[in-house]
Amino acid sequence: MADRRSQKALADFLSEAQETIDQLGRELLGLEVARGGAEPDPEVLNTVFRAAHSLKGLAAMFGVERMSSLAHALEDLLDEVRMGRRVLDAETLDVLLEAPELMGRMIAEEAAGAPPGSAEAAERLAARLRAGAAAPAPAQPDPSELALGPEVLGVLTEYELHRLQSNLARGASLFRVQVGFPLATFDRGLADLAARLKPLGEIVSTLPSREPGDPDRIAFDVLFGTTEGLDRVRAAAGASAVVAAVPRRAAGVPVESEVPAPSDRPSPPPQSPDPTESIRSVSQAVRVDIHKLDRLMNTVGELVLVKTSLLAIGERLRAGEERVSLGLELQRESRALERKLDELQSGILEVRMVPLSQVFDKLARMVRKISREVGKAVELEVSGGEVELDKLIVEDLSDPLMHLIRNAIDHAIEPPEVRRRAGKPAAGRIALSAAQRGNHVVIGVEDDGAGIDEQRIREVAVERGLTTAEGVREMSRREVMNLIFVPGFSTARQVTSLSGRGVGMDVVKANIARLSGIIDISTAPGTGTRFELTLPVTLAIVRALLVAVSGRTYAVPLSSVIEILAVTPAELRTIGTREVLSLRGATLPLVRLATLFRLPAGGPNPALAWPPAKLHVVVVGLAQERLAVAVDDVVGQQDVVVKPLGPALQGVRGVAGATDLGNRRTVLVLDVGAIIEEVVREAPREAAG
Repeated sequence: MADRRSQKALADFLSEAQETIDQLGRELLGLEVARGGAEPDPEVLNTVFRAAHSLKGLAAMFGVERMSSLAHALEDLLDEVRMGRRVLDAETLDVLLEAPELMGRMIAEEAAGAPPGSAEAAERLAARLRAGAAAPAPAQPDPSELALGPEVLGVLTEYELHRLQSNLARGASLFRVQVGFPLATFDRGLADLAARLKPLGEIVSTLPSREPGDPDRIAFDVLFGTTEGLDRVRAAAGASAVVAAVPRRAAGVPVESEVPAPSDRPSPPPQSPDPTESIRSVSQAVRVDIHKLDRLMNTVGELVLVKTSLLAIGERLRAGEERVSLGLELQRESRALERKLDELQSGILEVRMVPLSQVFDKLARMVRKISREVGKAVELEVSGGEVELDKLIVEDLSDPLMHLIRNAIDHAIEPPEVRRRAGKPAAGRIALSAAQRGNHVVIGVEDDGAGIDEQRIREVAVERGLTTAEGVREMSRREVMNLIFVPGFSTARQVTSLSGRGVGMDVVKANIARLSGIIDISTAPGTGTRFELTLPVTLAIVRALLVAVSGRTYAVPLSSVIEILAVTPAELRTIGTREVLSLRGATLPLVRLATLFRLPAGGPNPALAWPPAKLHVVVVGLAQERLAVAVDDVVGQQDVVVKPLGPALQGVRGVAGATDLGNRRTVLVLDVGAIIEEVVREAPREAAG
């Protein structure tokens, strides 16, 4: 029992620590020093500071001292920055960004129960975090110049005084916003007020009002710094708020009459936040909105009612009640059961979904780090981070995306001087995007680099003995591009710390194939390359295409189906001993499923002519490979749950498992990846079916 509790405590720690470390890395990127020297956003800086503070306490409570000490050093440095005693320059930010990466290694060690191999690295990084020199203190305005009074200035914290001085130093005016809210909802009221004011400036402090008022309400004095005019602040604060400018004693003139309108003064310079070797999350936890769980509980409750109704119908049948009316009731309850099961299925799938931003944010940090290491300027453009996928797919997607981006930085993006000579911007561009398309998500990794050198691939293929000079000449462009996924294949002329060993693209292919995904490549010399990954939203429940072969039914995962064709036997050709199909300029190998599984030829209906005048061909794909599969008939589509085969059939080539189609009909689910490997790579065949 104690061991179970300790395992639960470990899981809780890993989940919370992973989430906080991800937030820390994401917000640190938001602190990227703005061009022109603008100070970092105080709210983002405070969020990072609080994340470091939370990690310090969490790690100390769980006994991970190396993480607690590192978080303490991180917290100290961030406090120096937010108090203006340390400049957040690029060098300081580089050191700060090493912390979440190292902390990720620490929780991976804790999850695996491994020795603390990161302890020495944590000590070195903590020393570097504390080693920076303090910034020379600039002359700050005296807050006592403001007509606030000692009763207000005396209760401001050191940080609030610093923010007050920073606002005055940048030429902002200070306003006092007096508001009141009901006791039961004051927290929501303050949050709404902050959301309305934030676009105009900075809330320096929120203090309970000293003036007596309605006992059922609570009043606040909000100090707000902004370069906007009084009218804009009043409009944002709302009709129920009292807004007054805080004058400076030295001037002796109320600010209300002298604060220029927005058009009279320049806007502050805009801030432009910049957008291991595995970036997989250690935690397997998924944070779920309580409302989603409430809907699931409601659905379960309704299913209990349906079960009760079905039991009652069964009792009435046994009692001999008239069967026609009971049949109608049974049909109605069966439809209700189907609807509720569909709701339960979609609800359970929904709670497994997480946004791709969980991976995209980590990749943004990686791009920044690697581009600096190789001396290339690279800008990452991210879109579609809100698109959701199954948690397990998102985690398995981390490594292939990391390899694609590493290759883009190392191989595709040219050095700045080369790009300038080619008329390109000195900084390379990598675009990471995601979009929902039905039950699939399409993820794009695109660069504006040199493109893939097709001729170089052909040369390497011959050098490595993958094909002959004559064979490579006969290859289509697509077949040549697919060679980059061959294990050990690399066009790099020298090995670097990032790539050149030929392992990256093989990992991409293997991981995407395991997720039932498809890879497409488009490239143009001197313009760039785009890798497009098409993935199912979830693997928990599979949408399958049902096909008939020799009187038997098989299920093909629809995520691997590209298109379905009807072709005549005359459209097929034979190259060597292999049948092929020409499709829009590409030559696809073709396999007859009956031949592959050594089934007797002939359709399910002996009265029909055989062979048929038309062949049903299902074009399937996995990773970068494509294959045409000939079947007797296409039956339809159905959602299926794939069950593993027993030990006797587990090793059968080309079969992933079995599923029940209802009415006790069990069919085999095809393993598209294994079939493609067997046909395309000409692996030895084994009977199945």
